[in-house]
Amino acid sequence: MKVSIIVPAFNEERLIAETLRRIQTAAAVFARRHWAVELIVCDNNSTDRTAELARAAGATVVFEPINQIARARNRGAEAATGDWLLFIDADSYPDAALFDAAADCIANGRCLAVGSTVKLDGHHPVARFGAGGWNWLSRCFTLLAGSFICCEADAFRRVGGFSQELYAGEEIELSKRLKQLGRVTHRQVVILHRHPLLTSARKVHLYTLREHLTFFLRTVLARGRNLNDRSACPTWYDGRR
Repeated sequence: MKVSIIVPAFNEERLIAETLRRIQTAAAVFARRHWAVELIVCDNNSTDRTAELARAAGATVVFEPINQIARARNRGAEAATGDWLLFIDADSYPDAALFDAAADCIANGRCLAVGSTVKLDGHHPVARFGAGGWNWLSRCFTLLAGSFICCEADAFRRVGGFSQELYAGEEIELSKRLKQLGRVTHRQVVILHRHPLLTSARKVHLYTLREHLTFFLRTVLARGRNLNDRSACPTWYDGRR
């Protein structure tokens, strides 16, 4: 068994070293199962030291020139040689318990994809309420959070990977296609919840509550059509870090 860990990264020099350190520490649980691991960082056209720091941490670095999360993840998947693909965002900090739970799902043979609930770092009551709402939706409707997606490589390629028509919400669209495949192949998409993924709350500091609510309302009113427009998804692409 081989697991390819893929980290999409755009101008992440402030966080990438710590993220990779924690990933490598947590990945020891795979080694204890005698599984091979490769770590791939997709430099999504960064203008800072992201690629340099990733190489220094021992990651294989690939390049995607178009700033789009879906393209960055797909480019990392193209370079991957593992049986399973584990996508982790560059501002997230997985621990060994979460990786071990994902490994159990891989080993039982009944899963084709695994996700996780999330927990924000720091103390932010409003943001924590929002994360709790997402976690409820994730578990009720089996929706994968983009910050942690573990997917069988064959299944990922069979459904066509992440949609490059979308600049946000691509993980939800992928969730739907994986669930459809699961119904055909009699395998499951599972959302883990006992060991939530710790992820950065930096968007709480970088964007106002008004900006977040404005984006949410526009998405609802447009029925998601704005997600096809990069300029309409500023909290992902306006460069604030």
